[in-house]
Amino acid sequence: MTCIGRHLTIDMYGCNYDHLNNLEFIKTAMLTAIRETNLEVLDLVGHQTEPQGLTVIALLGQSHMSIHTFPEQRYVAVDIFTFGDYTRPDRALTVLKSFLKPDKTRTTNIMRGDFGLQKDMKPRIRVSIAPLRRVRNTSARVWRFLRNK
Repeated sequence: MTCIGRHLTIDMYGCNYDHLNNLEFIKTAMLTAIRETNLEVLDLVGHQTEPQGLTVIALLGQSHMSIHTFPEQRYVAVDIFTFGDYTRPDRALTVLKSFLKPDKTRTTNIMRGDFGLQKDMKPRIRVSIAPLRRVRNTSARVWRFLRNK
């Protein structure tokens, strides 16, 4: 099965405090990034949080983009999900970096809809056998205790 889309999660550290509390600046940065990626904006919503910080979410014709700012930590969380061969979410990342100027960036690239092998589609269940081991060890101690009596 081929990949349906790309999902980038970006953590930006050490950004300019004043820009992170400026709703119009973040909206401008997001709209510029969206234009660079050949995406169509259906709706753009911004919300100023109290006491500081903001959230901007763009509904796109080809998915979504969101930015959450935390000025007190100088931190920005960005989420970009796109599908289609012609979209370039990495270009959006470059534009956002040029606007926000982070000291450090951590990007996670997730290939959405890429299931790989059939066995990879099964959920992985981790089972801890420590409680069973404790019961077994306890019963062994009880038997030793009874034998010594």
